[in-house]
Amino acid sequence: MNVADYKGVFVFAQQVDGRLAGVAHELLGKGGALARELGCEVTAVLLGSKVEKLADDLARSGADRVILVDDPALETYMTEPYAHVVSEVIKKYKPEIFLYGATAIGRDLAPRVSARIHTGLTADCTGLDIEPETKLLLMTRPAFGGNIMATITCAEFRPQMATVRPGVMQRAKAEGNKCAVERFAVPDLKSHINVEILEIVKKVSGKMDIQDAKVLVSGGRGMGCPENFTLLEALADALGGTVSASRAAVDAGWVEKDRQVGQTGKTVRPKLYVACGISGAIQHLAGMEESDVIVAINKDPGAPIFEVADFGVVGDALKIVPLFTEAVKRAKEKKSA
Repeated sequence: MNVADYKGVFVFAQQVDGRLAGVAHELLGKGGALARELGCEVTAVLLGSKVEKLADDLARSGADRVILVDDPALETYMTEPYAHVVSEVIKKYKPEIFLYGATAIGRDLAPRVSARIHTGLTADCTGLDIEPETKLLLMTRPAFGGNIMATITCAEFRPQMATVRPGVMQRAKAEGNKCAVERFAVPDLKSHINVEILEIVKKVSGKMDIQDAKVLVSGGRGMGCPENFTLLEALADALGGTVSASRAAVDAGWVEKDRQVGQTGKTVRPKLYVACGISGAIQHLAGMEESDVIVAINKDPGAPIFEVADFGVVGDALKIVPLFTEAVKRAKEKKSA
């Protein structure tokens, strides 16, 4: 393999039901920064059926070009046809870097593609940079349960591939750009479908996704029991946000897994993050330390959470949270009066 033949940064623009995943926008923001360092373009690879209208959204997020594979066989995600198409795109265009979101789809797709084209894959990355001298992609991810951060390179094979956790990269600012859309056809895709989807059952959740929330009230082991999370729900309602949790609270069965913040949960960037009864293990901090404003409530004045907090309250969260909730309600009533 002649690595010099491979140029450009490609991003898998994941879409479901005609809606782009948030991580696609985040990866285009980061991909654009990497491309500028390498002196090349960032390209979005969009797969689906009747999804050309999404190209303008990708352009606004920083794509210099969109490679569109529009085929009825790609309407619903299935491993085989998607892996075949992405592999064919890579064989034709020879990108230097190819990025995927570390979503359920990205985690299924990326390893299949890496095996087919014989290159490496670094999973669940939280950092991407270009090494100034070698121009290699530095892919950083947690290792050994999050106790260390490992930086991995792929020197001999191309493309350099990584899946990146949603929420860890910044979206590019929308600038109303347009970009070239290049259609790419892969013949006889139906022959690559080896399963039949009989029915799609979607779970309807009444709760806001914690990665979309502007305000998160998060509880940990210090809340004592699952019943005490009602205190956090009251505060979250008053603030117009939703409840999240640390791994300890999830492992104890107090909160659903999709509410977990941290390296083994979700990475979040709310405008306000209120940590209640959370000590602040490094695994949790990695998932929320980019929040705009962090308020910590903990009995232990030496808790690591206070090192990243903008405001800290030393005390029992079970006593302080209700007072906090009442204060927020009074402030809102005064403002509306």
